[in-house]
Amino acid sequence: MAVDPADTSATLLIDGEWRSGASAFDVVDPATLEVIAKVADGGPDDALAALSAADAAFRIWRDVPSEERAATLRRAADRIRAEADRLAAVLTAENGKPIGESRGEVLGSARMLEWAAEEGRRAYGRVTPSNAAGPGLVMREPVGPALAISPWNFPASMLVRKLSLALAAGCTVIAKPAEQTPLIATELIRIIADAGLPPGALQSITTSRPAEVAGALLANPRLRKVSFTGSTEVGLSLIRSTEKHLRRTSLELGGHSPAIVFDDADLASAAAGVVATKFANAGQSCISINRLFVQRNVLEEFLPLVLERVAELRVGHGTTTGTTIGPLIDFAGLDKVERHVADAVKRGATALTGGRRWEPGDAKLTGAFYEPTVLTGVDDSMLISSEETFGPVLPIYAFDDEDEVVDRANATDYGLAAYVYSNRLDRVMRIADRLSFGLIGVNDPFPVRPELPFGGIRNSGQEREGGSEGIDAYLETKSVSVKL
Repeated sequence: MAVDPADTSATLLIDGEWRSGASAFDVVDPATLEVIAKVADGGPDDALAALSAADAAFRIWRDVPSEERAATLRRAADRIRAEADRLAAVLTAENGKPIGESRGEVLGSARMLEWAAEEGRRAYGRVTPSNAAGPGLVMREPVGPALAISPWNFPASMLVRKLSLALAAGCTVIAKPAEQTPLIATELIRIIADAGLPPGALQSITTSRPAEVAGALLANPRLRKVSFTGSTEVGLSLIRSTEKHLRRTSLELGGHSPAIVFDDADLASAAAGVVATKFANAGQSCISINRLFVQRNVLEEFLPLVLERVAELRVGHGTTTGTTIGPLIDFAGLDKVERHVADAVKRGATALTGGRRWEPGDAKLTGAFYEPTVLTGVDDSMLISSEETFGPVLPIYAFDDEDEVVDRANATDYGLAAYVYSNRLDRVMRIADRLSFGLIGVNDPFPVRPELPFGGIRNSGQEREGGSEGIDAYLETKSVSVKL
């Protein structure tokens, strides 16, 4: 996104018009800490203006035939694919992830739009058998204006997953992108809005004051739905915000994902999968592996395979050829990583590789870089065993049998993702049944796709995004009893 840092960008989309705010805030490249853009700093008044427009547009968009809504989303998907390289560069510039990961995320957003387009045409009701009074109807209708709050770690795919399902269902949407990554969100929202949406159907508030903006919207009963991805602490506060006005709330929150490698697994494949999952986006993923459990009798054989894969990783700027790990989003994230590693080492863990900040040869790279790190000798008493690290650190634990590892894997308040590596079908089915997580990858390092429902249990969230279940979060069910 070519933006002159001296200018305030018109990044507030309200009632079909792109507006500049009264003030602006900086967007920085996390690898160099250079200001790459200034965007409009929206406030509560902007949010309420967007809500008024969304409420008015809802009466129009909900009545647009589902096939027309689907066609709009497909047009947006086509344009995203055509501009994938440009959009990936925008994403990397403000998020820091390697350009290949950014391109994959952008293309995944296009697939999500296509999936949602088809699901909107299949939001079926039903007719119940007649009784003495007559037939009954079960009808589905869009819930109303929705607020979509998206995170900085996957600022394209997680935003589009929310927008696409809401729009396919017939809802209008106000997007609130993360303040660290508003540029890719603005680009994607512009594409979707220009694909044929009526004014007010899709709006966006970029802001450095998310609590003020969200607070103004949450206090208003016209807002009928919230979809949030972010921290568990903020998610719980959104639930508490419904004390006066009940509304549908979808939450995708923190995780503390275990991966379990059994002695019957293909160890080379498991090592490759574990490293891919753990170090994607520099470990800044809610489904990143936080605890790797390896069966004790294959641990000695498995460790060199992991270290060999980790040695192939390259830290650097996301646009540099060969880079596989970019910077952490900020120094607060880096401080947490350092605190977790220091605590583990102090308590007896060993860093087989990494364990410190990465020192670049390029003086321009002043961001929060950390070396890919593998820890052994980790036990369940360490901070890294109970807190989500959100960085490129892989702690490894030994286990002996199924009962033990399932109990240890489930010993967390979170329940988003888990991974199992095994070639025994009976074992896979037993373990998948007993693991208390919403998403389980079996010999699959990236078990996320549009056709699968995505979400967690316990303090990792409620409701689902994606899959045939995803659109349910944006629909109300109405019963009609007909007496003839």
